[in-house]
Amino acid sequence: MSGARVVVTGAGAGIGAALARRFAAEGARVVVNDLDAERAEAVAAEIGGTAVPGDASGVVGSARAALGGGIDIFCANAGVAPEGGPEAPEEVWDAAWDVNVKAHVRAAHELLPEWLERGSGRFIATVSAAGLLTMVGSAPYSVTKHAALSFAEWLSLTYRHRGIDVHAICPQGVNTDMLRGTGTTGELVLAPTAIEPEEVADALLDAIAGSRFLVLPHPETARYYAARAADPDRWLSGMNQIQQKVEHAAGQRLRQEAAH
Repeated sequence: MSGARVVVTGAGAGIGAALARRFAAEGARVVVNDLDAERAEAVAAEIGGTAVPGDASGVVGSARAALGGGIDIFCANAGVAPEGGPEAPEEVWDAAWDVNVKAHVRAAHELLPEWLERGSGRFIATVSAAGLLTMVGSAPYSVTKHAALSFAEWLSLTYRHRGIDVHAICPQGVNTDMLRGTGTTGELVLAPTAIEPEEVADALLDAIAGSRFLVLPHPETARYYAARAADPDRWLSGMNQIQQKVEHAAGQRLRQEAAH
């Protein structure tokens, strides 16, 4: 990683900040991107990187210039996790598609000509275990994370013989602001086994060293993924039981709040 030119989107906190810190510790030159300019600048100052605040969808050009004309590793980490299902407003669905999927597509569109010309490049997508499994309580998140995984798979199978490496990071719960914003679902489903963002960064570097596409900071995710494929109806029944527990817990909380 020494001297590698790295871009991390959504790097003002959480997994993105942990990735930026780890790449910098490995000797990389890092561009820290985040919508929150103050957070981006704080992380960049801490690691000796460069802050390029703004929308992740349009960061490639500015990041390339900040790194002196090229990018070696791009971490498409920015994401949103809204709650809801079909009833969620159109703008909520649009934001999920734009940040969780289209930003990856736009970045790849700009990066691939450079990478294919020189025969090397690394695209890293923070997908979430929701892309391999699903996430109760959030259809926009589950659907778009499945799409993000599919796009990463497509990039890998299409370009790996031309020097392009692709990795999909698929953690379950991680102690971040995003987890803390998921309410009852997060508390019941994700929090009990949540890990620290630094553990995600460790898992990524291990996967890079082993040339593995899937990055599974929670190793048990592989077992759940296999069970889902082997017996979808049994898996769906189990997930529905979790959904019922979430509904029951949410109902209890509402009753307690009403009583006070």
